[in-house]
Amino acid sequence: MNEIKPTVMIVDDEAEIRGLLRIILERNNYQILEAGSGAAVKEAMDGPQPDVILLDFKLPDADGLILLPQIKKKWPDSQVIVVTGYGSTDLAVEATKLGAYHFLNKPFDTNAVKIQVERALEHKQMTEANSALRRAISSMPGSPVFQSASMKEVLRTVERVAPSDVSVLLTGESGSGKEVIADLLHSMSPRCKGPIIKINCAALPRELIESELFGSTKGAFTGAQADREGLFRQAEGGTLLLDELSEMPVDTQSKLLRVLQEKEVRPVGGRVSYKTDCRIIASTNRLVEDAIRDGKLREDLYYRIGAVNVYLPPLRDRRDDILPMAIAFLKRYAAQAGRVLTGFSPEAAELVRNYEWPGNVRQLQNEIQRAVLMAEGNVVESQDLSISTAIAATQMSDEKLTLMEAMERNAIVQMLKDTRGNKLETAKRLGIGRQTLYNKIKAYAIDA
Repeated sequence: MNEIKPTVMIVDDEAEIRGLLRIILERNNYQILEAGSGAAVKEAMDGPQPDVILLDFKLPDADGLILLPQIKKKWPDSQVIVVTGYGSTDLAVEATKLGAYHFLNKPFDTNAVKIQVERALEHKQMTEANSALRRAISSMPGSPVFQSASMKEVLRTVERVAPSDVSVLLTGESGSGKEVIADLLHSMSPRCKGPIIKINCAALPRELIESELFGSTKGAFTGAQADREGLFRQAEGGTLLLDELSEMPVDTQSKLLRVLQEKEVRPVGGRVSYKTDCRIIASTNRLVEDAIRDGKLREDLYYRIGAVNVYLPPLRDRRDDILPMAIAFLKRYAAQAGRVLTGFSPEAAELVRNYEWPGNVRQLQNEIQRAVLMAEGNVVESQDLSISTAIAATQMSDEKLTLMEAMERNAIVQMLKDTRGNKLETAKRLGIGRQTLYNKIKAYAIDA
């Protein structure tokens, strides 16, 4: 495959300077375009957009400060470095205001030119990544622009690591948005045109998970009536998300480690291994240290798969995100229901923002979906929210419970009422595992 070289356009009326810059930049693997006049630049604007433009300020037929806005209008993503023998602070400031990336004085140092071109390219790539990030976030159903400092840091990490093939481990409580971040990592990666395949490692029985991951051959085990293509092969060229990695059987983790090391997968019952090419993203709601200590996660697998560890804080620790998310969910579900809802009353907004949300984003999403159906006016009132009942009950709860425990207990009670006692649905809406729900029902002595 031919390497795509970054393109630099050299705009200068002196052929010797263009020649010198061409030699310098071609040695550093740039593709070069040349223009000796403003007219030549305007003619070139009908062609492909260069990555970087070295623009001489004084041309025989054009003034740089007049030509620069025309260039940025036609080629908004091109990074323009203004080069001049008439340097002044005022000129540099004016050029920057008009969209120039940097300003170089003649006579210039050749090393400085190389450095500034490299930095201009990095700036262009960063700008494009930021734009892709904003597009990816806005295009995801129900995913607003995050406001909290902690989530902005998460997005900065995603922005940095998404273009690579490095494995990523997402940690955080159930319902905190790990799958959304996995989707974002995939959508911003070079593999975005490939599939993103997801598997919940806690949802499959031990005897099926290896067949699901690695595939199996006909007759490999009871019930294997045909060859089965595993998820590794289905995710070829794309991304494989291993959700709840620490719930995967430890012996399967050993086989997974071998696949990651050798980049080959052998179907269950098969004799031939196949090369695999997919990016691995894993997630867990357990603390990694606890999972390793308790024998739920192999330490060597963690070091292999957790090259980058991204922690998503619970919703109660990033309250600046709660109302923006709630408003985004409200718009989404109101549109689906054919309702006109303009927002939350001040009392309802206060309830939403100050609630603890033990089920995190997933619980918030379900709560807003319910409120859209319950609201009678064009705004959501506090009585339309089931959490208002939970909060009221909390105030009368057993004094032996902490405030957080009491709120969690009453959130479970309310959700059990909403689901008419359906524990599987209750666990799903709260964003917790079924066994976790059973444990909490027992711990809080809830009559289910």
